Amino acid sequence: METGIPFDKALQWALAGEAPDLDWLTPLLACSDQDAPSLYRAADRVRAASVGDAVHLRGLIEFSNICRKNCKYCGLRSSNLDLARYRLSPDQIVRAAQEAAQLGFGSVVLQSGEDPAFTAEGLGRIIRDIKSTTPLAVTLSVGERPVSDYRSWRQAGADRYLLRIETTDPDLFHRLHPDDDLEQRKACLYALKELDYQLGSGVMVGLPGQTPTMLARDVLWLHGLGAEMIGVGPFIPHPDTPLRDEQGGTVGQTLRLVAVLRLAFPYTHIPATTAMGALDPEGREKALQAGANVVMPNVTPPEVRPKYALYPGKICLGEGAPFCRTCITARIHSIGRSVATGPGHVWRKVPPSR
Repeated sequence: METGIPFDKALQWALAGEAPDLDWLTPLLACSDQDAPSLYRAADRVRAASVGDAVHLRGLIEFSNICRKNCKYCGLRSSNLDLARYRLSPDQIVRAAQEAAQLGFGSVVLQSGEDPAFTAEGLGRIIRDIKSTTPLAVTLSVGERPVSDYRSWRQAGADRYLLRIETTDPDLFHRLHPDDDLEQRKACLYALKELDYQLGSGVMVGLPGQTPTMLARDVLWLHGLGAEMIGVGPFIPHPDTPLRDEQGGTVGQTLRLVAVLRLAFPYTHIPATTAMGALDPEGREKALQAGANVVMPNVTPPEVRPKYALYPGKICLGEGAPFCRTCITARIHSIGRSVATGPGHVWRKVPPSR
């Protein structure tokens, strides 16, 4: 425990609608296993009251595992010479999106490593083709790019952008990202917000040297940013990275942050990430019962899915998109929740503070 404030008092403050503050964020994030179920139940009640019981599905298309960055935790890092690389063609990407629409998804996420082959113009054509042939909302997750690229894609019809901050602690960020800059990452997020994207970010939980107070500061920064979607995933050591021998994050650590985020962001979209399913067969269901309201089934062509190896033990690698759609629907229904229809746009918030 990093503060002296009791868990019960911290939870009371959170439920009273107190603005996010280290005084109540930190003890909730550091709470004991005995107190954690009370935190999850409270977050689930806030979720039900604010965004309802329907779970939004985002079809995930991982269209390239080529990346120019060398992040120390990521299996796609440029120095990983053991990874077979791939890049889907524009037609393959559009067809995957069209299949997602036919399966009843309301939106897709186009995700890749930072692959310079996908230029602003080229990715813009893909976005326009998806928007002209489907009713889908389109989220991009392609990393740090010039503001002119972000503007071009917004004009092409992209609705949302996901760029995870991972950590706002300068020292930890530098240790994890040897060829990256925290202030540049923040500048990209501010630019995306100003371009009126529905803005997503997120953090990794259980990183080497990370503390509950660091995570609390991440929550405060995301609140100031005005993040409208926040993804949370556990750190899972990859054998082909410098962090291969580090201890990974846990389901419990991740659930605590999911719950705290729901208390701090009642109307924000929070995914139950696939990485949770890699640690626990019911990890996604547990996250949905601790405040999450989004799931991202994979609609990437099965023949390339194993190559998008962010972390080991990734689930749902061999199934086609129709099977994944049926499976996740059954899982959602098994916990008494329904599947949302439509694009699932976010509630709009105030501009970011700096």
